[in-house]
Amino acid sequence: MGEMMYKLFASASLLTLGLYHLICTFFHLLKSPQSYAAKPFYPFPRLSSVTGNNHHNHNRLQNLPLFILILSLFVAFLHETLISFYSDPLVKGSTPVHRFSSLNSAAVFFLFLIIAIYYLLSDSTSLIPLPSDLLFALASVGFFLHYSAASSSAAIQTSDLQAHCDSLSARISALCSLLCLLLACRSRLFIADAALAAAICLQGLWQLQTGLSLYVDGFIPEGCHRLLDVQSGVEGSTQCDIQDSKLRAVSILDLMFTVHVVLVVILIFVTYTMVVMAAGVRRTGSYEALPTNNADSNHIQMKSLTGTQA
Repeated sequence: MGEMMYKLFASASLLTLGLYHLICTFFHLLKSPQSYAAKPFYPFPRLSSVTGNNHHNHNRLQNLPLFILILSLFVAFLHETLISFYSDPLVKGSTPVHRFSSLNSAAVFFLFLIIAIYYLLSDSTSLIPLPSDLLFALASVGFFLHYSAASSSAAIQTSDLQAHCDSLSARISALCSLLCLLLACRSRLFIADAALAAAICLQGLWQLQTGLSLYVDGFIPEGCHRLLDVQSGVEGSTQCDIQDSKLRAVSILDLMFTVHVVLVVILIFVTYTMVVMAAGVRRTGSYEALPTNNADSNHIQMKSLTGTQA
């Protein structure tokens, strides 16, 4: 139950942050397309009517998404650190391997936590803020380390289903790392910024699916069961003993992953439509492009002069 609660928390945090970043990306592009540049963090917009005592409270409200990010990273770091002290004989190499694998994941979350805290301090104090391209580069390193940690975790799992879930999660982190690297090189690349937000939403949905498939009896594929070490009383994730059941369960996970990708694409369309409506952008009528070559231009001028003389 504890692992499922953590998966729910991780899913809610990632979905919230990813959707918020997606909304801000679309809104920023629609309001100022000429000066658009990707940002690692979008604060809440300032209110022109904020004065006096409300100014300090509004500054806190501006950084609310950053506070949520820091809280989520701290919980993730604390979770991985605490579970490293528990024995887990259900992984390859038993408890020592589990301990170092958990500490590796905790170190990755700690790196993200340091970056987020420094960004918050530099925004609210006199610290020199880091350039956006450097922040995206650091985020790219963090996502790559998370990809490496998730891949290593998948390699030591005795549960084929958990290994497959961790492997797909690692691929999403690898995609996020690549997108952050692109944004570090070209901050005006809107498609990379929107894709990064969508990938974070996909990671949130996949964390939810992982928790349901591994820890909730009603969602465990047919022919599979929960692992249990009788001597230590440690209960693990889901295992399929029969090869046919294993292949069927992996195919179901692949199908669900594709379904989540489709859901994220639909979320992009819905979010963009709602942002366009909220921003008050109206579609203009169609127009014909003016000719660019000299021959067509001279032809139009002569035709206009002929009509005038007539």
